[in-house]
Amino acid sequence: MNLLRQILAGTDFSAGAGHAADRAALVSKETGAALELFHSTNLSGLDKLRRLVPGIPDDLEQQVIDAGREQLAGLGRKLNERHGIAAGVHVAFGDTFAELEACAAELPADLVVLGAHGTSALPRLVVGSTAARMAAGSRCPVLVVKGAPSGPYRNALIPVDFSAQSLPALRMASAVAPGANLILMHAYGFPFEGKIRAARDIEAVLEPYLAAARKRVFEKMHELSDAAGLAPHSARLLACHGEALHQILEQERERKCDLIIMGRHGEAPLLEQVFLGSVTKQVLAQSRADVLVATGE
Repeated sequence: MNLLRQILAGTDFSAGAGHAADRAALVSKETGAALELFHSTNLSGLDKLRRLVPGIPDDLEQQVIDAGREQLAGLGRKLNERHGIAAGVHVAFGDTFAELEACAAELPADLVVLGAHGTSALPRLVVGSTAARMAAGSRCPVLVVKGAPSGPYRNALIPVDFSAQSLPALRMASAVAPGANLILMHAYGFPFEGKIRAARDIEAVLEPYLAAARKRVFEKMHELSDAAGLAPHSARLLACHGEALHQILEQERERKCDLIIMGRHGEAPLLEQVFLGSVTKQVLAQSRADVLVATGE
């Protein structure tokens, strides 16, 4: 089943958005999915500007929209020159999140690609940014791009918790990064482990439990791989003992991952959508790799 037919890349013409457009073009080229570019201009402050500055042309709104369309068409031409990909263009005015979500639904898009915004040496996702809001609340998978791509994805890390969103996340990993090495991981442990380990003579009690938990993790990862239709041994399986966020970031560095795929329920309650899961939110903020937030089935 082809999960990727339409890719929608949003841009504000910043450097980060340019990286996202390049990545979207690379994914389009590798998967055969069609690419559409999107830009929205919020003109809500124009009336206030007219009151402050006399002589603003009556057709300024149309001029702004036309300029955005031409700039977007120019980006499309650059992507065609670099990657040989022809992209459609969509220009809107209004709240970027609302307009982008509407455009994604109308296409319909199978993947939305956006750049992460940040000024620190380690790119961070700004809470409240369009990328953060789309990652939390979009009805379709969202790929947040952290830096300039150097080619197709090479190593994709898929942390799973064996909940309903784990299988869609694994399937999206295969769809978005078909040529990448897939690394399927699960972090395991038990509540209050650190405090319990401080007790005397506890290791002999804990180790059989941890060995059994590790064995069960591998069994469930094999089941998940089979359900996703992966060929035997096509994905590397990792059972990591410890706290999930730490293990994800550690494996990202150790395995030189350039993509992390995190699951998210497609029909999550509003509060859950706004704040995401705590681990997904922290991975979005702290990882160096691009992050794909996949929706559940």
